[in-house]
Amino acid sequence: MSNLLKDLAQSLDKKGIPYMIIGGQAVLVYGEPRLTRDVDLTLGVTPEELSQILEAIQKLNLQILVEDVEDFVRRTWVLPTLHPTSGLRVDFIFSWTPYEQQALKRAKTIEIDGYPVNFASPEDVIIHKILAGRPRDLEDVRTILRKQQIDVDYVREWLSQFEKALDSPLVTTFEKILEEEKTCLITPKRIDFS
Repeated sequence: MSNLLKDLAQSLDKKGIPYMIIGGQAVLVYGEPRLTRDVDLTLGVTPEELSQILEAIQKLNLQILVEDVEDFVRRTWVLPTLHPTSGLRVDFIFSWTPYEQQALKRAKTIEIDGYPVNFASPEDVIIHKILAGRPRDLEDVRTILRKQQIDVDYVREWLSQFEKALDSPLVTTFEKILEEEKTCLITPKRIDFS
């Protein structure tokens, strides 16, 4: 896995394409180990730069998983690929929103096999996970909160903006998890030995 992340980073850096690793791979860095069978990368480019991404994919020997690449990327802003050696899916996610541009600037560099690889900040991983909202994602939020010091105000601010746009109780979800985790950290768990 580490070789793949390093190779992805080197390939995108050579093209001058800003990126950050999000999803399960970022949770492995900030939270607790868990099984993940994919790599998700947010790219600091729009689908107009698809040709550069295709060149990088070719050099990495990734297999594209869709027939009409241009049409699929134009419609979804995602390019799904497969790394045949590891069997891992690698999704390239194109971006353009102010949030994504800020998140890319806040990415944290972590050395993997001696090479700097950009990961979304813990706060931005939490935001992504709250937006996804699946039980596994919310558990990932908990593991990150247990292990990392985070800028809670930053998370609240962006979730508040997304909440208005999506009409979904994102801030409430985050606050509930935050409160539960604070309680777990402050109150020792009682074990009944009887």
